[in-house]
Amino acid sequence: MKISQRGIFMPSSPIRKLVPFAQKAKDRGVKVYHLNIGQPDIQTPKVFFDYVNKLSDSVVSYSPSDGIKELKEAFSKYFRSWEIDVSADELLVTSGGSEAILFALAAVADPGDEIMLIEPFYANYIGFANMLGLKVRAATSRISNGYRLPDDEELSKALTARTKAILFSNPSNPTGVVYTEDELRRLIEFARRNDLYVICDEVYREMVFDGIKPSSIMTIDSGQDIIIVDSISKRFSSCGARIGCVATKNNEVYRTMMKFAQARLSPPTIAQLGTIGLLTLGKEYTDSVRREYELRRDVVFEELSKIDGIEMQKPSGAFYISVKLPVENAEEFVTWMLTDFSYDGSTVMVAPLEGFYSSEGVGRKEVRIAYVLSSEKMKIAIEVLALGLKEFNRSFATV
Repeated sequence: MKISQRGIFMPSSPIRKLVPFAQKAKDRGVKVYHLNIGQPDIQTPKVFFDYVNKLSDSVVSYSPSDGIKELKEAFSKYFRSWEIDVSADELLVTSGGSEAILFALAAVADPGDEIMLIEPFYANYIGFANMLGLKVRAATSRISNGYRLPDDEELSKALTARTKAILFSNPSNPTGVVYTEDELRRLIEFARRNDLYVICDEVYREMVFDGIKPSSIMTIDSGQDIIIVDSISKRFSSCGARIGCVATKNNEVYRTMMKFAQARLSPPTIAQLGTIGLLTLGKEYTDSVRREYELRRDVVFEELSKIDGIEMQKPSGAFYISVKLPVENAEEFVTWMLTDFSYDGSTVMVAPLEGFYSSEGVGRKEVRIAYVLSSEKMKIAIEVLALGLKEFNRSFATV
């Protein structure tokens, strides 16, 4: 018996594949600062649990396949508060943003078709495409100019006759770049010239810094070729709830995604109830979260700036920073930090960035750092990272 080709070519997560090394470090008594994964340490708002506890039914039953009506209406109200014109009938509730992306891709592309990504990209985009039998081609953004949107010439290099959609995140995971309105308009125009759907992953919408106003691609254009993906995981520090949504004004795309939603029956009923509570929280809450991450961003950038030989740009959103290290292979360094290094009983785990690219050999010296811990812990973690980097290069130089 053989394993499927889909399974063989499914990539391991660059975010999670080194976890066994981290566990072994913990087994040795080493404290590991986990900066490899976007798991916030901010407390999930109490209102989530309050709404869950309102459940009086004696049976946890299926919800409608497109989500509980009250939740769809709550999502619509939330979108409209950000000037995003999405009605309850134009969105599907999904099991996290991941399922929303799967539904969107499955609705617009067939096995063998291609999806255009902007690299570095959220690493699981490749996994989602692989699960659906899709191929990915990427336009490369550069650390040297802050990972801005590639020009049309670069985008065209990733375009083929089989390309069906452009998928990207804004603000970006893993770089923290926030695309301007002009960049988004240019991307939409490029997509329309080439008959492509635009799928925008807006999970980090409110997490923008330096006075940038949170926005959506749908505030710029809500045409039939636009699909937005959202999730409560990061905004409300509720990753394990697994509630997201996908929205479009294209009725045919919506009906197609609804078929996939019906096939998986329903999103989690109890978590939907809690999410109704979360969506009662207004901009005062999301502003407080934004201010906290902006503070962490500033601390991390200041501490990283003290390290000789690194290259980076100050991120404007999300809670990640991508950094080019003075090493030949970042994955070897990250692994070594878990297997061979500790300082004062602690070490640090970050995510090698090579797995966030599809182009061969690109990003080998880069890592993604998630500033998901308190400012005090982030300061200590970056100090440990700096000491580890110095020791790694000293040891490597003597070999």
